Amino acid sequence: MTDSVPNDGLQLRSLAKESGEIELSLVRVPTPGPAADEVVVRVEATPINPSDIGLLFGAADLATVAARGRGEQTVVTARIPPAAMRAMAGRLGQSLAVGNEGAGTVVAAGSGAAAQALLGRTVAVLGGAMYSQLRTVKVELCLPLPQGTSAVDGASAFVNPLTALGMCETMRREGHRGLVHTAAASNLGRMLNRICLADGIGLVNVVRRDEQVEMLRAEGARHVVSTASPAFAAELTEAIAATGATIAFDAIGGGRLASQILAAMEAALARSATEYSRYGTTTLKQVYLYGGLDTSPTEIVRSFGMAWAVGGWLLFPFLQRIGADAANVLKARVARELKTTFASRYTRTVSLAGALQPDAIAEYGRRATATKVLIDPSR
Repeated sequence: MTDSVPNDGLQLRSLAKESGEIELSLVRVPTPGPAADEVVVRVEATPINPSDIGLLFGAADLATVAARGRGEQTVVTARIPPAAMRAMAGRLGQSLAVGNEGAGTVVAAGSGAAAQALLGRTVAVLGGAMYSQLRTVKVELCLPLPQGTSAVDGASAFVNPLTALGMCETMRREGHRGLVHTAAASNLGRMLNRICLADGIGLVNVVRRDEQVEMLRAEGARHVVSTASPAFAAELTEAIAATGATIAFDAIGGGRLASQILAAMEAALARSATEYSRYGTTTLKQVYLYGGLDTSPTEIVRSFGMAWAVGGWLLFPFLQRIGADAANVLKARVARELKTTFASRYTRTVSLAGALQPDAIAEYGRRATATKVLIDPSR
């Protein structure tokens, strides 16, 4: 480490306590000197994604959030409902660092050529513990950003872009030709719409409000349906018939939406069936749950034959399955199109301490469309 790089920095951590509460606090942690294949990044922008909120608060009830202290001494607590304590058992007593991704400036580098080449560069990082002022990470976890690209531009270069590209890649690899996506007015959903328009993929965007329908149509989306519409089931079926979508990625998770999508797929496929079968059409209809915006149970009301499946889909296992070479192809596209296809928008930027203020928690804790919050740990 050089004299100009601090030996420690603040880090936001989450602790699940046996007393039945989540505690968030800022702690000073040492900054390890970089090994030959490592760099030290001054983190300047890191988003609060739904997956980060899941680690921040676990199963805690955000209606019980309470904060004390100021600045670096801020501590936030939230109660975990007794019924949810079993689900939290695996992390009780563990203080966990949070933040999947972010971006910043490389302020120190190991002796290796690859590390030295990044010194002074702005990089995006997928390394975990990114709600930190300083992070020592392997070079392989860094994505050098094109000249003129800011840390804010690169803050969300991994999770949402690679998830959107991963959905399209999964669709292709599993033999489908169109897809359905829920919570489609989100940053991720808007990226996916731009990808599908560019790549000629039939996409059905499912949203929850009429104004979101108009927003996506203004961005070129061809098929947008709202669950608020009285004719939602019929409109969904028509859009699926037009796109040939037989795979869906559902960010909602709870309730009957996955079941409604399967039913609409079956109804669309039945239009071209040449004979009746009590087992339904033979084309596989697949819904992947990749989020849990609705934490209620997933309800499957079977009305779509026997050729169907519901499963889970996560980005990191997907990247492991396709291998490093294929993953690097996706990352290269993200780097090329960071300010266009994969541009993200944020409603506010806060410091590490600001992320612990009740008003900020109330905003990002809703996980609502168009309310993405960015942390700047360097503030």
